[in-house]
Amino acid sequence: MNPDRRLIYVAVFAIMGLSNAVIPILPELAAHYHSTYGELASSLLFSGYFLGALATMLPFGILADRFGNLRFIGLGIVLTVISGLIILFSENLWALLIARFVEGSACGAFFPAAFSTLSKCKDPGRRMGEFTFLFNAGLAAGALFSGLLAEIFLKGAVLIFTFLSLLLVIPLLPSYKELINPKETGEKSDLLSGPSSHKNYFKHSFREVAGLLNRHNSVIWLSSFILNGAVGVLIAYYPDYSLGVLTKAQLGSAIASLYICAMVTSLLVGRFVVKEKTVIWIGLVFSALGAFFAINHPFLGFSSLGGGSGIAMVGFALAVARMDADRGLAMGLFNTTIYAGLSLLPIAAGLLTEVLTFEKLFIANGCILAGTLLLKD
Repeated sequence: MNPDRRLIYVAVFAIMGLSNAVIPILPELAAHYHSTYGELASSLLFSGYFLGALATMLPFGILADRFGNLRFIGLGIVLTVISGLIILFSENLWALLIARFVEGSACGAFFPAAFSTLSKCKDPGRRMGEFTFLFNAGLAAGALFSGLLAEIFLKGAVLIFTFLSLLLVIPLLPSYKELINPKETGEKSDLLSGPSSHKNYFKHSFREVAGLLNRHNSVIWLSSFILNGAVGVLIAYYPDYSLGVLTKAQLGSAIASLYICAMVTSLLVGRFVVKEKTVIWIGLVFSALGAFFAINHPFLGFSSLGGGSGIAMVGFALAVARMDADRGLAMGLFNTTIYAGLSLLPIAAGLLTEVLTFEKLFIANGCILAGTLLLKD
């Protein structure tokens, strides 16, 4: 296996594992601040990660096209280690929020560069499927280990995935000089000359972004935003919704079932020759059903939601890879829609918890997700 691809595969598992290790223990991490901020404290801890990714995904995707994907893959790994250490050793809400934002910024650096690298491989559908499989494997492991270890050591899973991320710095050391040397690798040399080259490059890139945000592509961006937002709402509020009903181990297992099913479906769908439109539609159907089932049947609901989202995300990634634009930029915009949904919709839902019960909130969440099936090309 190509060393860069191996690094990407192991890194996505570690990065996602750390990001999800926090989810089952959100109520405990925010417990001291519930009297001041209520449920919003948990929501902020959940969404801080996604806000960091949202803020950095597109600019890092643009820069990865110019300065090289490996440099930003390495940056993502280093930022992940830093954030993990802060979460591990701090109990202060604001320090934890900063750490979650840094952790999200690590994903902003890593994902556009990783997707761009894999989209250039032979048989990109299969590579995207493998990547999505390991992406969800990391999320599943993070949630599962966190739930199982919480009674022994609350941050046990955080320790495991921080250490694994730290080990990934070792393969980067031989390329240290290459990674910090700011040589430009962009293909559009006419945009890279002169003292205002950076300004010109970003102007060109944002013109391309405007082109990608046209009506023809709007269904992809909106569907990705809503799908991931619906997943985010369920994951963010299910720990509080199930408090006293599910044990930490049961909660971690239920959330892990989402990612395990996404692992299986994403790996399988990458091996079939099916139009992206069909893949996305099938994924959205199963995801919408799962959002409703999860209200009363967590394992069934999360499994269906995960299986559907795994299918849909491979379809989205393939559709974006075929767009006429720089790969890093297009993948940066795609990942921006993912993290915009995961960060903004849970915050919006948090504002509604004062007037809606969790059950009504989850019903509305499922209805919005089902609405994506009515969107036209």
